[in-house]
Amino acid sequence: MIDLDTFRQQAREWTLSMVPEFGREARRGLTDEEDLALGRRYMAKKYEAGFAGVHMPEEFGGRGLTGLHKLAFDQEEMPHGFPSGYFGISLGMPIPIIMKFCEDKAWVRERVVAALKGEEIWCQLFSEPSGGSDLAGLRMKAEEDGNGWKLNGQKLWTSHAHIADYGIIVARSDPTVPKHKGLTYFWVDMHAEGVTCKPFKLLDKEVVCNEVFFDDVKLTDGQRIGPVGGGFGVAMATLMIERYVAGDADGFGPTIPFFVDFAREVEVNGRPAIEDGRIRSAIARNFALRNGLNSIRDRAFLMMEAGMEPGPEGSLSKLISVRSRQKLSELAIDLKGSEGLAYDPEATSKEDWVASWLSVPTGRIAGGADEMLLNTIAERILGLPQDHRPDKGVPFNQIPA
Repeated sequence: MIDLDTFRQQAREWTLSMVPEFGREARRGLTDEEDLALGRRYMAKKYEAGFAGVHMPEEFGGRGLTGLHKLAFDQEEMPHGFPSGYFGISLGMPIPIIMKFCEDKAWVRERVVAALKGEEIWCQLFSEPSGGSDLAGLRMKAEEDGNGWKLNGQKLWTSHAHIADYGIIVARSDPTVPKHKGLTYFWVDMHAEGVTCKPFKLLDKEVVCNEVFFDDVKLTDGQRIGPVGGGFGVAMATLMIERYVAGDADGFGPTIPFFVDFAREVEVNGRPAIEDGRIRSAIARNFALRNGLNSIRDRAFLMMEAGMEPGPEGSLSKLISVRSRQKLSELAIDLKGSEGLAYDPEATSKEDWVASWLSVPTGRIAGGADEMLLNTIAERILGLPQDHRPDKGVPFNQIPA
């Protein structure tokens, strides 16, 4: 196996060679359709170069290296603003889930390779209008229909559903049992009859999220992932992956070095902000926080390589990284005064403090709102007693709506 330092150097050289064609400047002014097409070409080149699926098993079309190799590549790739965000959900959650739980390995390999090449996109259909962050409270119906199933209901906040080919979805298959026990997990063809996606703009004007409606959508039983009634367990496995693999210590916002460069340029009382003790303290505090999160993430990858399940510490990573990003973005905007309110509609959250601040509320909801994460930390890490839950053990159809 290639050693980490050699791999990182190769990744650095390759990513730098891709900047003129696919980097941040090459994307400016493109329409959403043009940018997606550019992203697909980038993913194809990434696959050809051996940098896609770095830590995925070779039997599924990956390279078979470690999670730390993947992190090394991500660290080299991220600063350049490549159009890879369209594919992050696919490769972060749905693809690992079908690799782990689906039995038709030939079909899984086809989907994995297509996703790695950017040819197919997956979405994750969890949230619902009436459920909030209570995943077990969802109302999407999965009814047995002959030898298969029929889906009816609505999902909300689904990222990239309007451009997705497939999705993973959790639905209520039995309303007569307690809410955590009546769920079943499936994969769904997003082009199937009865699936309707309605994309909408967020505060930062990005069109990423969707309402998705299911009207008598037919599924075969082969599209079921995991046992009937076992959907909550598969969903928890998905969220554990999301809070580790699909996150970063910067909360998908600007990095600490980016803030340091900013603090050298902006002034406080006629002097560079970097010379102010309060600013240096904020930098040190956020640097320590984010490096601690990196250590938690690295430990999780090592656990997964050893065949172990990552623990609930991913809730810490998700909670703290986004809060750190929000506070640092607020500080940067404050330091610029009235100029800090200027908005660049083409700027991304990795390179612009206003764009980062406007989009950060989404990050505090996606993958579990702060309150849910705090409960997980309290109960599963600190060992504190559970909150009172009046619906615990009550059949779902007897819970007041």
